[in-house]
Amino acid sequence: MSSSQPSGANRLATLLTSRRLAWLVALVPLVLAIGALGFVSEGERNTGPTDGMPVGFDSTDAVALQAELPEEEASVAIVLWTAEEGELSQEQLGALEQQVGPLVAEMAGGEGGPGGPPGAGEGGPGGPGGPGGSPLQVADDGTAAYTVVPVVAATASENADRVGELRDLLADEVPDGVEVQVTGPAGIQADIAAVFEGANFRLLAATASVVALLLIITYRSPVLWLVPLTVVGVADRLAAIVATQVMQRIDYVNWDESTIGILSVLVFGAGTNYALLLISRYRDELKRHHSRHEAMAVAVTRTAEPVFASATTVVLGLLTLLLSVFPPTRGLGLACAIGILIAALFVMVVLPAALVVFGRWIFWPRVPREGDPALVDSKSIWRSVGSTVAKAPRAFVAGTLVVLALMTVGLTQVTTGLEPSDQFLDTPEAITAADRLGESFPAGTTDPVQVVTRADADDVLGAVEGVDGIASARVTTQESGIAQVDAVLDAAPGSEAARDTVAAVRDAVADFDATYVGGGDAEALDEREASVRDRFLILPLILLLVLGALFLLLRSFVAPVLLVLAVVATYAAAMGTSWWIFTGVFGFEAMDVGVPLLAFLFLVALGVDYSIFLVTRAKEEARRHGTGPGMLRALAATGGVITSAGILLAAVFAVLGVLPLVVLAQLGAIICLGVLLDTLVVRTVLVPSLALTLGDRFWWPRRVRDAEPAPADAA
Repeated sequence: MSSSQPSGANRLATLLTSRRLAWLVALVPLVLAIGALGFVSEGERNTGPTDGMPVGFDSTDAVALQAELPEEEASVAIVLWTAEEGELSQEQLGALEQQVGPLVAEMAGGEGGPGGPPGAGEGGPGGPGGPGGSPLQVADDGTAAYTVVPVVAATASENADRVGELRDLLADEVPDGVEVQVTGPAGIQADIAAVFEGANFRLLAATASVVALLLIITYRSPVLWLVPLTVVGVADRLAAIVATQVMQRIDYVNWDESTIGILSVLVFGAGTNYALLLISRYRDELKRHHSRHEAMAVAVTRTAEPVFASATTVVLGLLTLLLSVFPPTRGLGLACAIGILIAALFVMVVLPAALVVFGRWIFWPRVPREGDPALVDSKSIWRSVGSTVAKAPRAFVAGTLVVLALMTVGLTQVTTGLEPSDQFLDTPEAITAADRLGESFPAGTTDPVQVVTRADADDVLGAVEGVDGIASARVTTQESGIAQVDAVLDAAPGSEAARDTVAAVRDAVADFDATYVGGGDAEALDEREASVRDRFLILPLILLLVLGALFLLLRSFVAPVLLVLAVVATYAAAMGTSWWIFTGVFGFEAMDVGVPLLAFLFLVALGVDYSIFLVTRAKEEARRHGTGPGMLRALAATGGVITSAGILLAAVFAVLGVLPLVVLAQLGAIICLGVLLDTLVVRTVLVPSLALTLGDRFWWPRRVRDAEPAPADAA
């Protein structure tokens, strides 16, 4: 066994893991990072009305023009009273009539009296100041009544506080036999904020717990798992600070409540994967080298290529999100790219030094000793799998492709676009109340179409009233040369009929200058169109960047193309199978419009990692043993660690279900299934069988065995 410095060890790796510097390399970055956590907080998110909306779309321009109104800080809540049984009695209605005036005045801060400020309490079709002149609107069926209440708040947290105060006031004065609920834009915004309160902490705790458990199972050591978990955990918190500090200084991007949660999942998942690969190689090198410092130098050198190739691929893929029209999607891409870079840096610099400082005993009770058989030479399930595949590689190629094709069938049935009531795993009060309101009043009462214009208000109103599907319309605001027309639709919010009516309204007002159509249905229509635009632009770019990165890494043409095609097939199979699960098991009627893009990005960029880990080791082994035997040796050497990494990554993405939004649950489920497919089927069966079928042509035009001499310490 070698006791001198391995010829293949990089000088930098040898220096960083040397006896003199290892403890400094391990300690100093951790101390600095922990110090930063103590003294530098995450960046503050400056919220604005158009933060999450697609840039350059009609509904976004409508909200921007609304923000110029003097009362732009006022949102509205709709208070809904319903009879617990039968109809509301005259006594109950009288009590409600007495409540409404003082209630509206109190929530408006005493300004404007009943009805509140223009555009809030005064307006709204059928609302206070509407037909009949009463601030309390009673349904024709007599079972429900509502009023519109202004909620003056400059920030989301202030809005949540004001809606909470409103609900407390209502609870104290509700008549017997009557149920009261709060909905409307202010109520929905407050409930979303409440749903996310503490969610990121729960997600972080769940992610760290899952990672810890899987590391303990993988290493079967009571102490080893603490080292990578600590390093990756510090990297995650540092990534959150750096990413938000960077984003708050760039107007082009933004972030929302879920961004930091997804960032943590990605950093923990990718960072721990890199750690598993490094520690597995380090354990193997300890069986060849007497010096743990030499062993780590070789491990870092051999692991650096696949890790940095993986990180580069993922970062390039994430940066394509900067081309999105959604500022939060741009922010997610930038934040996660920063997170991956920090995770890779910590794992490849800090973790090796930390492990060397602790010595071999850190692996207790399974301490590797010099002379023990290496993974590539040991008998394992992965060697058996490789031998089985080698007996009939063409049959395994065909069989795997048939299985993936069958799983893809559901992709043809996928529909996108969640209705407002379907966006939460646990439906909050505001959504429930909105659905109930639609049972007794025109379906669009809770969320009217809002036409905002600098043109003549009466002319615009006339054009809107002439559109089929409009139940009622009125001018609700005229201030500073800006007018707003609110129109209640006959169709239910989120329905195809509502979207068709919005499109008709836009056609009707198209000839007016500076006139924009907003409201929930208009925003949903624009969101769908913007998402389709993003997919057509970004998806092909992701493929080209991943393919280019693989070309540079492998200096081959055939292997990169096959790897990319395999991971695309995995994505299609995961999407198709997930659709059956969503509709058949969970009862989801659609996917969120943003899910296909993000699922594609994470599955292609992260899924190809496992093939990179396998193929880079196969390339190393092929220099001495040839393509076929080299691929089988690589499968035996990396099978265990890649499977552990894949299961871990799938598990941490499944943890996204801790957050309360259906979009995140769907995204987590698709990526979880896709990663498992890639790990257990594509990397284990399809890629090896393709390499065995093609032989040396797998590396074309490169000649692997003649490309460079095998290193003396290669496995």
